[in-house]
Amino acid sequence: MRLVDLLKNRGLTLAVAESLTGGLLVAEFIAVPGASAVVNGGVVAYNTALKHSLLGVDSELLAERGAVDPDVAAAMAEGVRLACAVDGVPSSIGISTTGVAGPDPQDGKPVGTVYVGVASETGTRVIALTFGGSRNAIRAGVVSECLVQLKIVLTDSAD
Repeated sequence: MRLVDLLKNRGLTLAVAESLTGGLLVAEFIAVPGASAVVNGGVVAYNTALKHSLLGVDSELLAERGAVDPDVAAAMAEGVRLACAVDGVPSSIGISTTGVAGPDPQDGKPVGTVYVGVASETGTRVIALTFGGSRNAIRAGVVSECLVQLKIVLTDSAD
């Protein structure tokens, strides 16, 4: 995976916070030989309460808007950078996934609603996505889109 090489060549580390993808995203990175040089770790915060206790997402935000929200995705990405700090140094990049894979709507959001957060020391961006298809297709699509978004972030930061 070229992303691992891009991260390695820039001396960057990665942390992943997942909800609907349930570990699929971090597994995609870990499958690449040499990933240990860049992947600090991942947190699967599938239960909404863990988004607060492990990733520091504001409990009032979660209570007001639920887990499927762009601000929650941003907070998850920011929080995982700290949760996966090594020797007191936050991960360079945090990426998060939150959304609805189905079969039922969640937090008033329809199946296929997804937010991806990408955080670094220079800021945080959130990408709103909509997917169709089966639960597995939605989850796989989210992983693919996360890789695209991370590549965009890395390309933008190289300019």
